[in-house]
Amino acid sequence: MLKYFFKKLVICFLSLFLVMSVTFFLMKAIPGDPFSSEQNMPKEVLKSLNMHYGLDKPLLYQYIKYLKGFFTFDLGPSLLYEGRTVFEIIKDGLPITMMLGFEALIISLSSGLILGTIAAIKKDKWQSTFVSIFAIIGISVPNFLFASLLQYFFAMKLHLFPIARFESFLHSILPSVALASLPSAYIARLMKTSMIEVLSKDYIKTARAKGLSTFHVIFKHAFKNAILPVVSYLGPLTAHVLTGSFVIEKIFSIPGIGMWLVSSISARDYPVIIGLSVFYSFILIIIMFFLDIIYKLIDPRIEIDNASRQSVR
Repeated sequence: MLKYFFKKLVICFLSLFLVMSVTFFLMKAIPGDPFSSEQNMPKEVLKSLNMHYGLDKPLLYQYIKYLKGFFTFDLGPSLLYEGRTVFEIIKDGLPITMMLGFEALIISLSSGLILGTIAAIKKDKWQSTFVSIFAIIGISVPNFLFASLLQYFFAMKLHLFPIARFESFLHSILPSVALASLPSAYIARLMKTSMIEVLSKDYIKTARAKGLSTFHVIFKHAFKNAILPVVSYLGPLTAHVLTGSFVIEKIFSIPGIGMWLVSSISARDYPVIIGLSVFYSFILIIIMFFLDIIYKLIDPRIEIDNASRQSVR
């Protein structure tokens, strides 16, 4: 287990270094500069700005400074928001994005696991059909369309929730539900398929033959094995919640990291774009690392070779 832990840790560091390097050079390869949107700017002023932000330095110098800044929590100043650093933007936007993502994770996991389990137990009945229809709709409808429908019906027509902004817990309910729509449907379908397969195993038939109740069979014997595919999906689920929040935060005018990133992209605010992109990657890599460890603890027989392959020894 210790060898497995250090192996995954090394892979995380290498992945983060690769993401940081690729993100930096891709941004530098984009034509133009952060100040190209300014019309009729004197060349002397443009030269002074580039010198002030170090954009006139050799590319290798900027790259080394960028790597050093990341590990010292100095991601540089924003070129769009005067007087603000990238670290300050992350510090202000991260709690909001994390809260929104945490609520979406809770909604998607709880609803998906419950619906999937019920559909498996009630196989070939109306409950199973309902979950299948729910899964198809949830996967097919984009979250931005679902978010707009939630705003229209629950905010504008029924006046049950605020339509936008992020000032109280009520402001977070609609965006969290919109963000959780796709993963809830996918988890429900995944859990249904996995639970049906597990319930057909011999040890489940033996447990039922012993006279154990359905509740005891499901939650004592079947649930632990049926939930393994869902645990594997937690990594992509987290990625969906974080990246999907870009659109949701924009629709609901939520001042999270996604909102800052969208604004920075349109303004070519390179330090913010690079800093937030790498920060997102860092969070996802750490989450995937812990999920691999959790997966190994749940079933020690399973060795995860990479994100998309697993083998049972």
